[in-house]
Amino acid sequence: NPWWALGSGASPCGGGGGEGKMSGLEARDGKKLVRSPSGLRMVPESRAARSPFGLEEPPWVPDKECPRCMQCNAKFDFITRKHHCRRCGKCFCDKCCSKKVPLPRMCFVDPVRQCAECALISQKEAEFYDKQLKVLMNGATFFVTPGTSEKSETMVCRLSNNQRYLFLDGDSHYEIEIAQITTVQILTEGFTPGGGNTRAIGMLLQYKVPGSEELKQLKFTAGEDFNSNKKLSATWLAAMHKAAKLLYESRDQ
Repeated sequence: NPWWALGSGASPCGGGGGEGKMSGLEARDGKKLVRSPSGLRMVPESRAARSPFGLEEPPWVPDKECPRCMQCNAKFDFITRKHHCRRCGKCFCDKCCSKKVPLPRMCFVDPVRQCAECALISQKEAEFYDKQLKVLMNGATFFVTPGTSEKSETMVCRLSNNQRYLFLDGDSHYEIEIAQITTVQILTEGFTPGGGNTRAIGMLLQYKVPGSEELKQLKFTAGEDFNSNKKLSATWLAAMHKAAKLLYESRDQ
């Protein structure tokens, strides 16, 4: 499937609402088509509705500041034309910036020109948008323990269709804003000195309560009695680990 075929009416840039039952926090947000020098982008009308995994378009290095390719140092002239990478904004010759690769984190409608280094990163991210995002939205079952409590409950955990909330459903109900998550620590077992044969068995999640600086913690554990779902839980945790990396990158931009 192409990166934009996310299923459930989801959008790679957030703002999408799925078919069927949705939380009020998943209501469909309006979209608008924006043309920039880099290409066409489909973005939520409200800035607040944007995906927490997204990246802002970089400013382009001004033409007068780059007389040569910033990769191979070739001098620009009538034959050697100048191109800007849509992901980093630097300028390159055609040879060093020839790949057109999907860039869902910036909401581009079509694949866009990127330098070799950025194209490699975008191609690796495609797996998150192609597969792991759907895994997170479909959800998995865990034992969830709040704070220092010793009491846990069985909950289904899933990412909202607009990518902005983590929903936990059991006897209790949590709606955690992804933007408020401060720490994601994946718990593993079967550690060997070489780092092989480990598998994800749980997660520690810390997040801020909106309107305060208070930090709350939840511990997720894949239950032994969910044998049929054990693989699914491990896959969900791996996807959450990747999501956390993208989240931190978006904040550091």
